[in-house]
Amino acid sequence: MYWIAFGDIHESTSVLGSIPGLSQAEGVIVTGDITNRGTRESIDRVVKSVTEINSKILAVPGNMDTNVVQNYLRERDMDIHLRVRELTPGVGLMGVGFSAPTPFGTPSEVPDATIGTWLDETFATTGKFDKLVVVVHEPPYGTAVDMLGDGTHVGSPAVLAFIERVQPDIVLTGHIHESRAMDMIGQTPVFNSGMLAGGGFVRMEFQGGELTAELMSV
Repeated sequence: MYWIAFGDIHESTSVLGSIPGLSQAEGVIVTGDITNRGTRESIDRVVKSVTEINSKILAVPGNMDTNVVQNYLRERDMDIHLRVRELTPGVGLMGVGFSAPTPFGTPSEVPDATIGTWLDETFATTGKFDKLVVVVHEPPYGTAVDMLGDGTHVGSPAVLAFIERVQPDIVLTGHIHESRAMDMIGQTPVFNSGMLAGGGFVRMEFQGGELTAELMSV
C-alpha cells in the first residue's frame, strides 16, 4: 500500500491530475499551506479538486492557512494538527502545522519554542506504533530542506532537535518552496516536496513491514 504526500498548494491544483497513482493511493497527506490566507470558499475549492481524484485527505495547516481553513479541516475530520492517526496497523502519523515567525506576518505563526512543545506533546500521545511518520510544516534547521535560493537556512532548530532525539521513520515537511529535497537526520529521512505547482510529491509505501518513501516529480 502507498500514500501520496505534497504541500504548499497555495490554491494551485492544476498539477493534481498528472500525479501518477494518486487515485489509487490509500490517501493524500498534505504538509500545509493549502491556501493563500484562505477563505472557506478557497479551501473548499482545493479540497474538492483533491477529493475528485482521491477522497481521503489528511492535512496540517501551514502558516498561510487561516483559522477558517483549520476549522474546515476539523469539521471534515481531515485535520492532523496536534493529532495522531493510524495509517494502517502498526503505522502511526502525527502532525504539527503552522510556522515560526516570518518577515511576512502570515496568519498562522508561533514562536519556534511553541512548535517544539507541540511536537513533544503530540509525540507523547502516539502510543505504540512499529513505524511513525511525522508531518510538520516547518522544516528542520540547517538541512537540505530549509534553504532559500541564496543558500540561507531558515528552518526550525526545535524541529531539528525533535527529529534528532525521536528519530521517526519518515518526516514530511514543506514551507520553503525552493528547497525541494531529501536529507537525512541520523537515521530519519526528511522530505520537502516543494511547491505543488512545481510538480513535486512524495510516494510513501508500506510493504512487508517496511516503510519507505521517495521524492518524485511529475
